[in-house]
Amino acid sequence: MTDGSDAAFWDIADEFLTRDGVDEGTMFGFRCLRASGEFVAMPGNTFGGMVVKLPAERVAALIDSGVGAPVAPAGRPFKEWVAVQDESLWPDLIETSIAFVAPRTDG
Repeated sequence: MTDGSDAAFWDIADEFLTRDGVDEGTMFGFRCLRASGEFVAMPGNTFGGMVVKLPAERVAALIDSGVGAPVAPAGRPFKEWVAVQDESLWPDLIETSIAFVAPRTDG
C-alpha cells in the first residue's frame, strides 16, 4: 500500500541519495533509504508518513510529544523506530538517522 507520503518521501530522499554511502535498499519488502548499509528510513506504508530509525531516547521523545507514533509491525514496538507524519520534519530526521547509523559501520 502506498499513498502520497511515498512520493513525498522519495522527493526528500533524492537529496540524500547524492551522498557517498547513502543508497536505496529494501526493508520488509519495501523500498528504503540506507546509509553505510544500515537502514535509515522509508515511506510509512501501512503506518503512513515516514518511518525512521533514531536513538531510542529521540523515538520516545517524539512519541511522548505526539509528533511520532510507535512502529510495532508484530504488535511489539521497535525502540529505535518511529513513524512521523509531518513532512517538514523528515529532512532533519533523516539527517539525524544517517548520523546515528553511520558510526555503527565505521569500524
